[in-house]
Amino acid sequence: MASLNVGNLGEFLREQRRSAQLSLRQLADAAGVSNPYLSQIERGLRKPSAEILQQLAKALRISAETLYVQAGILDERDRDETETRSVILADPSINERQKQVLLQIYESFRKENAPGPAAGPTPAGSADDDTEPSN
Repeated sequence: MASLNVGNLGEFLREQRRSAQLSLRQLADAAGVSNPYLSQIERGLRKPSAEILQQLAKALRISAETLYVQAGILDERDRDETETRSVILADPSINERQKQVLLQIYESFRKENAPGPAAGPTPAGSADDDTEPSN
């Protein structure tokens, strides 16, 4: 099942590399992998380990989780969150501090809206119209 995503991983890596304006050789050097090996990954001929994906993610300045989803390592249901995070991290129009603040806000909203183990009381600041009036 994971091997079906290998081609997508290669295409995704190539897109990320190009948007970062890095040559194949520059990314390979930055990630500590050989140029031919990176080329094979991009062409979908090789499936890199999680460690290699982490090195590539660091060199591309994106989250490793983004690459794990593309490689089929991370569960598919985490894809939306991971893609949102990667888009934020890849945006060249905002600086690193702004990216981190935006990710913190995003994460706080996700936690606030996450379904709990059971339907319990609403968070502070939520509408309490269906509770008894407090007179």
